[in-house]
Amino acid sequence: MDVVTKPITPFDGQKPGTSGLRKKTRVFMQPGYLEAFVQATFNAIGGVAGKTLVVGGDGRYFNAEAIQTILRMAAAGGAARAIVGQNGLLSTPAASNLIRQRGADGGLILSASHNPGGIDEDFGLKYNISNGGPAPESVTTAIFDQTKTLSEYKTLAAADLDLSALGESGLGTMVVEIVDPVTDYAALMETLFDFGAIRDLLAGGFTVKFDAMHAVTGPYAKAILEGTLGAPEGTVLNGTPSVDFGKGHPDPNPIWAKPLVDMVMSEDGPDFAAASDGDGDRNMILGRGVYVTPSDSLAVLAANAHLAPGYARGLAGVARSMPTSRASDRVAAKLGIGSYETPTGWKFFGNLLDAGKATLCGEESAGTGSDHVREKDGLWAVLLWLNILAVRKASVADILLDHWQTYGRDYYSRHDYEAVDTGIANAIMDDLKAMTELPAGIEKIDSFAYTDPVDGSVSENQGMRIFFADGARAVLRLSGTGTEGATIRVYLERYVGPDGSLTEDTQAALAPLVQAVENLTGLKARTGRAAPDVMT
Repeated sequence: MDVVTKPITPFDGQKPGTSGLRKKTRVFMQPGYLEAFVQATFNAIGGVAGKTLVVGGDGRYFNAEAIQTILRMAAAGGAARAIVGQNGLLSTPAASNLIRQRGADGGLILSASHNPGGIDEDFGLKYNISNGGPAPESVTTAIFDQTKTLSEYKTLAAADLDLSALGESGLGTMVVEIVDPVTDYAALMETLFDFGAIRDLLAGGFTVKFDAMHAVTGPYAKAILEGTLGAPEGTVLNGTPSVDFGKGHPDPNPIWAKPLVDMVMSEDGPDFAAASDGDGDRNMILGRGVYVTPSDSLAVLAANAHLAPGYARGLAGVARSMPTSRASDRVAAKLGIGSYETPTGWKFFGNLLDAGKATLCGEESAGTGSDHVREKDGLWAVLLWLNILAVRKASVADILLDHWQTYGRDYYSRHDYEAVDTGIANAIMDDLKAMTELPAGIEKIDSFAYTDPVDGSVSENQGMRIFFADGARAVLRLSGTGTEGATIRVYLERYVGPDGSLTEDTQAALAPLVQAVENLTGLKARTGRAAPDVMT
């Protein structure tokens, strides 16, 4: 098998975002496009000679073909070993776990997360470092720099491998090891949770539904929930991964998982329901008649994590992304542990976890996780909730109300304005940043900047924060996960103390704040939108 060097012209716009490079699938399928980004990644990390890499993805369209290209390029670069999920499948948290358990030098994860899949939809690729977490800004900046100067890439003249056959094979001098994508991850979960208590809960008639949304988590959920824990067959819905996610949108929120929400909101709905996304790192939590916001879920998990064996020692700290509500801050204060506010992007939690400053982390965009891996983890969150429910023997609604009666409630919602003209979106943000004369009722407007408490690195321009005199807060941020135009995310938060009104409708409770943001920014008028595209 010969190493072949091929000339290449750099492609514009190959700048990794908060979770790698995401573009339309057809863009990635252009001749040389994928190869250019992979070679730039290899160059940025000092090459792959002698290294071990984990490779896998969410199974979306072009996933398998891209893996074959990556493997040939890794072999051409002199990599020693590639550990690949069977049929190219690995959930993002499972890939993180494999990197850590096997002492790999890094990994390439093929996913556009919660974005739709298909030849006319989205594709993504990101590099994770040796701690199992997404590459930090220093690495993604180096990758981007390489994409601008690249002149050639190396590949191997070799046929495709059979990704379905477990075991080892050779590709040039590189060993390719095909592993079951579920086994190691499932074993890790069993060390963290009281599977016996959860098994007893399910055997006692407690009903559960898990919507895998035709995405990668289906095999994991079937093996753990229906297999190890004994939940009835049919507990896992849409459990077979599909290249186009059943032509759906694999985003676990009340809009895209509406059938599950309708089911759990009915009188005869399941006691507990959950969903996960395309690559298995996000989650939605529901109980009969109640939706748990991701911000509240993080706070509840932080307050109750000690009930699971893996966290009985207590938490070192809790970290949240800046747009996430401050509910977890209140839990951390009561527990007397550290509380950290970071920019959006799981890579910012990595240093805190590695340094032992935080144990639990979460983002309002439906991501929660802990120090067991260096990624958010959808199924992990579901199992922790089930462990808590098994110990407390209370409903999701009762646990949520008890939490609010203890800590107060942060009424919270995110309003997304998608595919907005980029110029208009940037102008809205620039005008906020330039505002010096503040209207009545607003205490402060700032552009969030983060100084990492571990390595001192600084990340600026991470979103505009608006602080109101009554304690409410709004955040505006341009998303880094879309593939066309700009997505403006507006995060709205109003706190009510434990003795206040805790059971109002969320959108009604936030309506005055919505109007205040519109008065300040003119967002709806300037974008021509009567309402957000998505509200969660």
